[in-house]
Amino acid sequence: MSEGGASRIDSETAWRLLRGLREHAWDGGPCGLALGPDGALAVTGPDQGDVRVDGASWNAAVRVDPQAAQLFDLHLPLLRRAAIHGAVTVGQLGQSLDGRIATDGGAAQVVNGTANLDHLHRLRALADAVVVGAGTVCADDPRLTTRRVDGPSPVRVLLDPHGRVPADCRLFRDGAAPTLALTGDARTIDGVEMEPLPHGADGFAPTAVLAALHGRGLRRVLVEGGGVTVSRFLAAGALDRLHLGVAPLLMGSGRPAVTLPPIENLGEATRPAAVHVHPMPPDTLFDCELHTDDDQLGGSASTS
Repeated sequence: MSEGGASRIDSETAWRLLRGLREHAWDGGPCGLALGPDGALAVTGPDQGDVRVDGASWNAAVRVDPQAAQLFDLHLPLLRRAAIHGAVTVGQLGQSLDGRIATDGGAAQVVNGTANLDHLHRLRALADAVVVGAGTVCADDPRLTTRRVDGPSPVRVLLDPHGRVPADCRLFRDGAAPTLALTGDARTIDGVEMEPLPHGADGFAPTAVLAALHGRGLRRVLVEGGGVTVSRFLAAGALDRLHLGVAPLLMGSGRPAVTLPPIENLGEATRPAAVHVHPMPPDTLFDCELHTDDDQLGGSASTS
């Protein structure tokens, strides 16, 4: 047992550490992490604590369950990039083996399994804002809350340049979390904060969306969907990380996950700097680094 700490870190403890670090004024440098007697995060020197982050890796002074190690591997890089650069933008999509996120009719609720859904809700809990396009809201009427995990729901940001989303959608009416609608005109809906934003024929520029959110202090941004919205952020170079959850099914047709402008040869293809693969049975998560730091985080743990 580490002094004053835990003898073992399970996924619940790992998540509490990560949530605490999200709220801590961490500068991204070396530190140690532990839970204090009151259950709050204690940030210590780099040679202390149950989990030690040295700026290039993490290691543990106690046994770490595999699920807990996966949480550190997935989320510490996001928290660290936000600490160092003042912002981080993550894209997330769940898709079939053949790259579909929904049927042609829009049915998408059963593409991914529960482990991947839990991961999505953890991404929301660590974000300041979760962004979705109008097409996703019209098709799915999502809630965009963190109801599957412990943690606060982010500000729900709707991109609706053409006023397509009906006023009775759940984002506007359920009161489950703050909602901000970025619009292309002076549309108003009672009880909903609206911000007009210039747009073109293809909608808002991703850089303009991020500038508007950063100006509101929303600097940890999750771009959740749909495929068109995530693809536009990816094509604009506006994503730091892309999480693709791949489910073991073949749909054969339907709405594509990622669609980018045509290229002439493979040399023009978007190649992540690194891809980390995480099992989330029955799915597999691909964590794609699109922008990296010189001292990128990885992970190691004692499993004895």
